[in-house]
Amino acid sequence: MSTGASSHVTGYAAAWCIVLVWSFWLIVSRVANDSGLTIYDLAALRYGLASLIAVPLCLYYQPWRGLRLFQIAVLSFILGPIYILFVFSGFLYAPAAHGGIFMNGVLPLISILFAIVLMRVLPSAKQVIGGLLIFVSAIVLAWDASATSNADAWIGDLLFLTGAIFFSAYMILAERWQLGAMQIIFCGTVVNAAYYLPIWAIWLPSGMTEAPFGPFMLQAIYQGFVPNLIGLLFVAHASRTIGNGNTSFILAAVPGGGALLGALILGETLNLPSILALFILTAGLLMSVHRRPV
Repeated sequence: MSTGASSHVTGYAAAWCIVLVWSFWLIVSRVANDSGLTIYDLAALRYGLASLIAVPLCLYYQPWRGLRLFQIAVLSFILGPIYILFVFSGFLYAPAAHGGIFMNGVLPLISILFAIVLMRVLPSAKQVIGGLLIFVSAIVLAWDASATSNADAWIGDLLFLTGAIFFSAYMILAERWQLGAMQIIFCGTVVNAAYYLPIWAIWLPSGMTEAPFGPFMLQAIYQGFVPNLIGLLFVAHASRTIGNGNTSFILAAVPGGGALLGALILGETLNLPSILALFILTAGLLMSVHRRPV
């Protein structure tokens, strides 16, 4: 097998690993409600444990040298506690399937809107149709949530949408500023850990000392290391070897993966409207994501 073919194989493998990482993250974040940990504890684990690995790497590579102070402040805010606390709060109200759709699923639609408003770039007809399908799937899912026993699921959906807006802004800035992996790790992990951990330790409610060992370790390992570090490396390798377009197409499986795992692991019920919404969402994603040459 040639080197180019081998890199493509590892690139596709990395992209599908991202699907697994993010799909399981939806489930792990959902079961955090039963761990005794507060959403503030989850954010502390996310930034604090990841920084144990990130700080030595950043001291070696010194990624701040290629960034202006304004860029560090903006990127750190977008990837900071406000963003992740919105997301964690969403799981208090809505099931994991909704997290997949309203965070990962609507990203192309939000990106299209940002491109129109901020960069005056008009989408193609195919992207418009895909965006409308995504919007319809979100409406169907929100309606289905209101018809179930969990009448407050719409609150979680709005929180997930807010998180998606933050993440979409991050993706736009990462592309426009040509940010490297270490620059993202520095701003998203080290800077946020430096100011959030003291605030959490002094003022924010915590259940960390009373949390059972098993659930605590699950959240510590997954929230602390997997999405911020491992997931980032997979994204970087997949985008570099098979292209951002192909990677985005594969990530269209995240909402379906989260919904399936939620049904299998958590016993969350997928009603017929929710299943139809997942199919509509997948179709919209495949149409709206812009394919780039590999």
